[in-house]
Amino acid sequence: MKGLIYYMAMNDNNKTPQDPQANNWMKTLLIGGGIIAAMTLAVTFFDGNGGRDHNTTSVAYSEFLNRVDNNGVKDVTIGHDELSGHFTDNSAFKTVAPSDPLLVQRLQSKNVTFRALPEDTVSFWQILLSQFLLPFILFVGLGFLFVRQMQKNGGGGAMGFGKSRARLLTEKQGRVTFKDIAGIEEAREELEEIVDFLKDPTRFSRLGGKIPKGALLVGPPGTGKTLLARAIAGEAGVPFFSISGSDFVEMFVGVGASRVRDMFEQAKKNAPCIIFIDEIDAVGRHRGAGLGNGNDEREQTLNQLLVEMDGFEANEGIIILAATNRPDVLDPALLRPGRFDRQVIVPRPDIEGRLKILQVHMKKTPLAPDVDVRTIARGTPGFSGADLANIVNEAALLAARKGKRLVAMSEFEEAKDKVMMGAERRSVIMTEEEKRSTAYHEAGHALVSLHIPGCDPLHKVTVIPRGRALGVTWNLPERDQLSINIKQMKARLALCFGGRIAEQLVYGEDSLNTGASNDIQQATDMARAMVTEYGMSPKLGWLRYRENQDEVFLGHSVSRSQNISEDTAKIIDQEVRVLVEEGESRARQVLTEHIDELHRLANALIEYETLSGEEAKRAIAGEKITTIEVKPQVTIPLSGGASGVPKSPPFNGWGNAAPQGA
Repeated sequence: MKGLIYYMAMNDNNKTPQDPQANNWMKTLLIGGGIIAAMTLAVTFFDGNGGRDHNTTSVAYSEFLNRVDNNGVKDVTIGHDELSGHFTDNSAFKTVAPSDPLLVQRLQSKNVTFRALPEDTVSFWQILLSQFLLPFILFVGLGFLFVRQMQKNGGGGAMGFGKSRARLLTEKQGRVTFKDIAGIEEAREELEEIVDFLKDPTRFSRLGGKIPKGALLVGPPGTGKTLLARAIAGEAGVPFFSISGSDFVEMFVGVGASRVRDMFEQAKKNAPCIIFIDEIDAVGRHRGAGLGNGNDEREQTLNQLLVEMDGFEANEGIIILAATNRPDVLDPALLRPGRFDRQVIVPRPDIEGRLKILQVHMKKTPLAPDVDVRTIARGTPGFSGADLANIVNEAALLAARKGKRLVAMSEFEEAKDKVMMGAERRSVIMTEEEKRSTAYHEAGHALVSLHIPGCDPLHKVTVIPRGRALGVTWNLPERDQLSINIKQMKARLALCFGGRIAEQLVYGEDSLNTGASNDIQQATDMARAMVTEYGMSPKLGWLRYRENQDEVFLGHSVSRSQNISEDTAKIIDQEVRVLVEEGESRARQVLTEHIDELHRLANALIEYETLSGEEAKRAIAGEKITTIEVKPQVTIPLSGGASGVPKSPPFNGWGNAAPQGA
């Protein structure tokens, strides 16, 4: 018995307090149920049939008359449209009362006691109570409970919409530390200093240093800005509030500013603390953007944020972190020192950074002995941390799909190709002629890249459809490129035209098709940038003519403007055409001089479908390729639905992998 009492006492001590929100909802349900029960009782009370015996038996009118004739009826109550009463055995009955003028005489002849009820009348108060007052009370009561509950859950404001949606991260939620961050050492060091200040403020304050009020993480998508913020949350040891810029935006006027005030009120109660605003460009865009008053609500939210960050009242102990990939659209007042004292640039990693990032993501992946992490890092220039994590994940999925226990180098190569060029589309139905045309197209790109100095080394060429392209030629730089010179750009112009010119040399002028549309677009954009942005035209000199040609941002300008004369515009068009024609001429000269190599490479592509750079060189030299398993030749039926050639993937930017598609 004592043991049982002790066990129950221990259970009582270990009970966690109940959630107050659950109690509030239970209370609301009980009150609502009580209101519905009260209405039901009221309706039953005012029901004219409320006092009737529930054991009453319904009988036919003919049976009732037979009972009367046989002296089987004791008493009868005559209503407006119903007869009720008791038989001689005291059982109750009821029946429909038709218009029978002889009924009273028949009852009198059999000495049956009867009485008549007056016609049913409903009073004004009954109608008012049952049809108007009770429903009104019900709706008002439920509405009051709903509003009260919303205010309790969401805080003050219009039904609680003014409550901040910032989430307080706890230790239990997937803790990330700086040890999980790799490849962005400079950014990590700047943020580690903020964490050190929170842990030991006297180390800096004794020399007159003050803790930065804010830090803005700037970088392309996928480079690790949010991951850095999560690492700070895991390392700082202080409350960490996380919110998105879009969480401040609402359809109600004044809600955004109210949420900003509430968020900083919560932060003051938990100071010292950190507030992280992800995608701050959603709320911090340049004021004055727009052609009317449609953005006033967003501007009020931004104004309140500016005041809270560095206004008349100092918010000591609150550090603001924010992340964006569009710093150009942010309001200048938001970027000044005192609000965001630091702008931490989070770039794409170099080869050493990619090596460290891959090692972090491969910790939980069982690797085969042939996996060379440095080779993977060298073959992924321009990749962000998210891209590298995606490669590791895709490789693991491919190995699992094949039933392997270890992830080999072949899976990483296949995953890299999938991420960079798109997934293979072997189900695409192509005719033999389309396949041969694609092979010559890709062979033309590959041959130009091998013979013109300045082109990136050939990495891989394939005629297997990937993504939106029917074939892909993939050139990778030997190292990370921070800039590109005019020799390299002119070589890339020639590379763009290698595919179409190869088709012309083999099939004639009538072979022009839509497959080179992306190549032409890349060449045109590159040549125009060389003339208008990079000052690579001898006639126009070192001037920039590409002003206000990008997407319109209403915070700075309303429309695109032309700041050059018509004569200058004509010269620009002429210089662009000169560069394009020069690239076309170089590609045509290379392919004409090496036409035999073009045929050998195209035939090898038709046979093997995919060739690496070294295998392509052996095919051009006429050497035997032994490292590839020859795929059986299959007669491919004509496609009934394909009427055009898909476009190749868009150009990925200078310094990145730039596959040339069919």
